[in-house]
Order: sequence, then C-alpha cells, then structure tokens
Amino acid sequence: MVADQGIVGSGVGGDSDPEETAEWIESFDQLIDQRGSDRARDVLGRLLARAGGRSVGLPSVVTTDYVNSIPVDEEPEFPGDEEIERKYRAWMRWNAAVMVHRAQRPEIGVGGHISTYAGAATLYEVGFNHFFKGKDHPSGGDQVFFQGHASPGMYARAFLEGRLTEEDLDGFRQEKSKAGHALSSYPHPRLMPEFWEFPTVSMGIGPMNAIYQAQSNRYLQNRGLKDTSDQQVWAFLGDGEMDEPESRGLLQLAANENLDNLNFVINCNLQRLDGPVRGNGKIMQELEAFFRGAGWNVIKVVWGREWDDLLAKDTTGDLVKIMNETADGDYQTYKAESGGFVRDHFFGKTPATKDLVADMEDAQVWGLKRGGHDYRKVYAAYKAATEFKGKPTVILAKTVKGYGLGSHFEGRNATHQMKKLTLQDLKDFRDHLRIPIPDEALEADLYNAPYYHPGPDSPEIKYLHERRKALGGYLPERRTKHSEVALPGDKTYEVAKRGSGKQQAATTMAFVRLLKDLMRDKEFGKRVVPIIPDEARTFGIDAFFPTAKIYNPKGQNYLSVDRDLVLAYKESIQGQILHAGINEAGSVAAFTAAGTAYATQGEPLIPIYVFYSMFGFQRTGDSFWAAGDQMTRGFIIGATAGRTTLTGEGLQHADGHSPILASTNPAVITYDPAYGYEIGHIVHDGLERMYGNGNAVSGADPNVMYYLTVYNEPIIQPVEPENLDVDGLLRGIYKLKDGHSAENTPRSQILASGVAVPWALEAQRILAEEWNVSADVWSVTSWTELRRDALAAEEEAFLNPDAEARVPFVTKRLGDAPGPIVAVTDYMKAVPDQIRQFLPQDFATLGADGFGFSDTRAAARRYFKIDSHSVVVRTLELLAKRGEVDADAPRQAIEKYALLDVNAGTTGNAGGDS
Repeated sequence: MVADQGIVGSGVGGDSDPEETAEWIESFDQLIDQRGSDRARDVLGRLLARAGGRSVGLPSVVTTDYVNSIPVDEEPEFPGDEEIERKYRAWMRWNAAVMVHRAQRPEIGVGGHISTYAGAATLYEVGFNHFFKGKDHPSGGDQVFFQGHASPGMYARAFLEGRLTEEDLDGFRQEKSKAGHALSSYPHPRLMPEFWEFPTVSMGIGPMNAIYQAQSNRYLQNRGLKDTSDQQVWAFLGDGEMDEPESRGLLQLAANENLDNLNFVINCNLQRLDGPVRGNGKIMQELEAFFRGAGWNVIKVVWGREWDDLLAKDTTGDLVKIMNETADGDYQTYKAESGGFVRDHFFGKTPATKDLVADMEDAQVWGLKRGGHDYRKVYAAYKAATEFKGKPTVILAKTVKGYGLGSHFEGRNATHQMKKLTLQDLKDFRDHLRIPIPDEALEADLYNAPYYHPGPDSPEIKYLHERRKALGGYLPERRTKHSEVALPGDKTYEVAKRGSGKQQAATTMAFVRLLKDLMRDKEFGKRVVPIIPDEARTFGIDAFFPTAKIYNPKGQNYLSVDRDLVLAYKESIQGQILHAGINEAGSVAAFTAAGTAYATQGEPLIPIYVFYSMFGFQRTGDSFWAAGDQMTRGFIIGATAGRTTLTGEGLQHADGHSPILASTNPAVITYDPAYGYEIGHIVHDGLERMYGNGNAVSGADPNVMYYLTVYNEPIIQPVEPENLDVDGLLRGIYKLKDGHSAENTPRSQILASGVAVPWALEAQRILAEEWNVSADVWSVTSWTELRRDALAAEEEAFLNPDAEARVPFVTKRLGDAPGPIVAVTDYMKAVPDQIRQFLPQDFATLGADGFGFSDTRAAARRYFKIDSHSVVVRTLELLAKRGEVDADAPRQAIEKYALLDVNAGTTGNAGGDS
C-alpha cells in the first residue's frame, strides 16, 4: 500500500502553481490557529461538498497522514495522577516479566510471553484506570476481550490488587501440578471460571465474538430484557492477528447496526510472530483504509507527545512526508538500533528534517516515543471512542513489542518466542522501570528474581484501588449469578409426544413445532433466541417471521415484496430471531454471546442455532471450541443432516461426519434422534441441566451445548410409546421394538440412530418374514454419550483396581443381548464404532464412508450399503458365520435383493425440501 494514497496536499504529484498553493496552505494554517480544528474541519467539509457539486474529481481519501488523528489542541486534560499510574504500571510490567521468567526455570520450562504485555501496558492501564467499568458499576459493567498473549499483565495487576498471591503467580501454566494456585496460560474461562470471561487466543475468534457481544448487548436492550445502554465492549487485538480472515470478516455487522458501544484497540507493534507484519508496507495505513471502508470510526495514535513540537515546526511537510513513506520494516529496525541511528537514517533523509533534531542529544532522539506508550494520547483516543456516536471505533495504537525489556528484546523478530531474561537483562529492565530491588537479590538465583509489591498501604496501591472502586470493581472477573429461569411445564412438550398422525413430518419439522411451543411459553419464551443463517425457509422457520420477527435495530424501513403473504419477511427492533445471513461464523459468535448472557449480563438467554448440518462443526469447529471454553449454554441443531438424506445437493452438502467432529469437543452433548418424542425429551433434559435445580444433586456440568441432528426426510412420526425407557433414551440407547419370539429362531440385534431407525425396522420385518430371523431394534440416540460413559467406567476401574468395576451403560443394556450386532447410521462407520469395544458380541458396522454425491435417497443408500436390505444381508452373514443360518443365505440374499445394483434400492422416499 502507498502510505499517503489519496491524501490531498501531502506533497505527492506535481503542482502547476506552487506559489498559489502555498498561499492556500498558509490561509488554512491561520484558520486552524485562529478558529481551531473544528472550524477547519467544517470548512473543509463544505469545500469538498462544493467541489462535488461543481463536478471536480477528487481522489478517494482512504487514509490520512501517518500522524495522530486527534490534534494536540483537541486533546482533553488527563484526569489522573500520571506519575502514580506510571509507577505501578512499571511494577506490573516487572512482575509480568518475572512471572514468565520464573516459569522458565530448567525443571519447569513451561513457556510464556513477555513481550506483548511489555509493549501494551499503557493501552491496558489507561483503560483500567479510567474507562473499563466493573460489574458493580450502575451500568452493569463493560466486557473486555483481552489480547491472549498479554495475560501475564492481567495477572500482574491482580497481584497488586491483592486478588492473586506470589504462590499463584508461580503457578503460571502449571494448572495441575500447582492446583489451587494455578494460572492458565491465556484467557480461559473454563480453566479460571471466576477470573476470565472471554477466550481470545484462537486468533480471529476474539474479534468476531466481541462484535456479536456488542450486538447481543443491544439485542437485550431493544427487546426490553436489560438496560445495557451504558456498557462498552473493548477488544484488544494484535496487528498480526488482523491478517486472520475472521478478524476482519464480520466488521460490516458492527457498522450496519451502528454499534457505537464497540471499541477495537489494535496494538500495532508492526510485528507478528516471526517478523514484520508488513515489512514493505504500513499496516496502520492498511487497517485504517480497511476499517474506514467498512464504515468504522478510525482513530490513529501514532506518536507520543515528544513529537508534538517537531510536527508543529514541520512547516515544509517534509517530516510528515518521511513518516508517510517510511516502511514498517524500517520503523522496526529503528527501535532495535539507537538514537544516533534514527538521527542519521530517519531524520537525515532531508536537510529540513535533519535540522529539526539538530539541537537534540541522541538520547532525546531515542526518547521520541510511539503513541501507544503515551498516557495522554491513549486517554484522548479512548475518550473520543467512548463519546463517538453512530459507528463502532477502532483505535490503531503504534507501540514497540518488548518495550523496555532491553536491546535483546525490543523490536526483535524473535521477541515473541523469547521467554528468558539474562542477569543483565533483568538489571537493565529493573533500572529502566526504577524497581527498588538490589543487585544481590537478582544475583542470588537467576530464575528466582523477586516480585515487587510495595504493600497494601502504599499510596500507589490505595490509588489503584480507588480507581477500580470508582469504576465498579475489578477486572477481569466472571460472575454466574443470574435471574431465575422459569422453565416450561410438561404441557409444552406434548406436541413432541403425540406424533404426526397420518401426516408425514421430518424430524426438522418436529423440532420446529416444539420450538414454536417453547417460544409461546409466557415466562420462558422471551429468553429463547433462534439463530439462523440464511436458510430459515429451508428449515420451516419462516413460520416464525410474522410473529417472533427478525431482529433489526433499525426496524424495517422498506416495503416488503412478500408483505401480502401469511409468512411475510418481517424485521423489527424488538425482533426475537437473529437471522445472520450466509454467515455461519457470525451465527456461532451470536450463539456464544447469547449462550453466555447468564454470566456476562446475569440474564439467561437460550440460543437455538439451526444450521445446514454440513456447515456446522466442519466450518466453525474452532468457534465451538471457544464457545465451550466460554461455557456457553444452548442448543445446536444440525438440520438436513446425514450423508444420503439431502439428496440433490451433493458432495459439499452431504454430511456424514459431524457427530465425529462434535465428539471431540468435551462441552458438546451429541444426539442423533429418530423421532419427535425423542427430541422432546432431549430438549427437556437439556434445559433442566442448564437452568434447572437438579444439577446441585447430580453434579452434572450445566455449561454444555446440546447438539441434535435432524433430517429433512418426512416420515410418520409415531406417538410416544407407553413405558418409554426415558433414562435409556437420554443416556444414549433404548430398545425400540422386540423381534418376534418364535422358538429356536436365530436372534440378532440391530442398532440404528436418526434417519436410519426406519430402515432398521424395515430390516427387522424382512428378516422375520423372509428369513425367520428375530432382530431386536434399538434406537441409539447418542453413540458419543455411550462412549463417554464407557470410557469413564474404564478409567474408574483403572484407578481403583481393588474395587468392583462399574459396568458401562451400553454394556448393561446390550451385553447379554443374544446374537450378533449390526449397527447402521447415515454417517461414516466411525460414528457407531465408538461403542464397538465395549460389547462382547460379533459387531458389524454399516456406514456412509467416503464423499457424498447427488442422487435419489434410495440409490445413495444402496450405493453405501446402509439401506434395509444391506442390514438384512449383513445380519445373515454374521449369523451364517456362527452356523445359525444356512451358509448360503447371504449369497442368496445378495442376489434376491440385487444388492450390487444401485437402482434396486427402495429405502427412503423422495419427499422433503433440500
């Protein structure tokens, strides 16, 4: 990027009349001097408007000069005691670095990052002392997404506040070996549930979640659930992190919804992990253009106050021109060199700029700070950001990575990976920060350099506490006390129990009918947050449009094309549905914000995210990990699930593996229900687990996400059976239908889940009528939960060899079942194979491995050999091997059913939209 692209008057290009230009510039300077920046801005705006009216072509102004956005004359007075704040900021920087250094002693060596917080301390401390509101503030407090690699600084502050001890700091990254006094490496709420609120270290997830947190705050406000009008969301990010597509990909939502409660603070130290972010370019200018184009308010904090006089004396514009043209790679080099080097290589580029520093010592040149290290400049930016209305704000603050850590660290390419300080590094750092620790204390043990705390009664610590008290308490902090949730009664679930009568209905529609009744509940319904990408009509959720309405903070200011239809598209400020567009990543971010409102806002919301099954865990698995870390509660509905159910769409829409992907996330409870009544019991159980009163007794973790796969293939939904084994249904398996009980009949077991259960029942009938084989059919609602229970039983037995081993639930249910087992699903074989090792019987799996394709359901199921006749043949093969049926029966069956002919398949129907 050209640094001064589109800047009028920056010295770029030729000038047909320099003398006249100089007069205009002189007049403009006089206007600023006499009337101030506001008047100058007003005149410029009117001139630009007039130029447009006279059809004068102007370059697009996408970036401004490489100087501070806020002029010196507009900077507010700094309200704090800068010297006191500088003192304890230095103590924090020391303690943060020492904590990481001590964790690197040879017998521990767990790592840590020193340089990020060293460079960002000012950015955080201005916020902590003057802006970040705690949870006891009348507003309810701000939400702060801390940059993950800066976590040592947050621990160092909590140490000075008395919230953490030296023993705690020494437990950094030793979460089991120092249990009770352990600190997680990064912001992990699940690991430190009373401290951290937001996980941010999977790069790009923090920016997305911060945007949707700001939206969620406004959603609560506009729906009348909580007053969040005075809350701010702060997201601290790295300039290297902004290369992640996720970091930039959702900026439009914040602009479109005018989220002026959102502030991004990007720590522009010009470095990523291995080198410069833009060695040949300028990342601050690039980000300014990008955010400005996305509709954000942009504030640049480039230079500290020491530059103010130099810029005021730059009458020729040469200094600004050099600032504009110098590449980031050179700026990085300057901070790794010396004042003399900067004088020669930066200021020495023109005679005029060289003269600007002629009277300055090299030490003074070296002391020209970057803006992100200047309290006044950062304060001015934060104040402007919080007062700006109508747009979200991004603050681009220029800093030095490893600031103050010495020449081995500052601005070096490898500084991110450097964890250890030499003895001389420690001494230099101590001297730079003016920490009252003697040499002998450092020399006694290199890896046991002392922390510094002046004592709770020191003026500085009292001041620190006073500032936090005025702002509403300490941060970061996570609280879980929330408003009581009135859960719906049994009547709400009746729609799921009574089946579909003579009408066919897919499990997707069975779920939507249940959701409709949940939302109708007088007390509970307001807490439900349906979240849908641009597929509501596919899932039948368009039925909610006219009543629940789609959330839009601006309402609906256009005449809807389908306004006369019963299911017209309807947007509203009070809308309940979050309709995210073609945007799974944003949908999961919205899901996370809503699903943690019980903690962030004390007002529980029940997010129900319905998505195209293939585009769930495959596309956004990382976001679901972050949701689990943040202890999100809610329901994830993978609609149009299965590899052969969504027939027409083909490979990229044919989901045969999401339950396996979901099984890797410990916070996800995965179910593959076959019928509406199963869905009803699962949802009821999920709500009870998340917000019911039973967890105190059962000890079940309420911080879970229930993942249900539902299908678009219509079937007759049966009425809930009498004496249903609800416990088995919820734990993962129950017997759906016994086989016929004729004497001396070969016995077998068929395990199926989801859409495959009707195939299993058809196979049961064929085996009985055509082969005299009795097969019990089991509905496996959760292969994953059965496996988790069995693995837990194995672990218990492993650690308690003298105790009687607990029998896994799946083994209890099936261990004595007669005959072989055939398991079938619309997923890859690995899904049912999760329980294979826990059953003693001969076990065969039928699954849809490989890639999907477009075809009829019957042909696809015959191709994958998962249809009813494939179940029959595989059962006969296992029985023949045991000598319980004729050895030739499997071959006869293959020929009878033309098993190798995809056109001979009959399993499934052609109904259901895809």
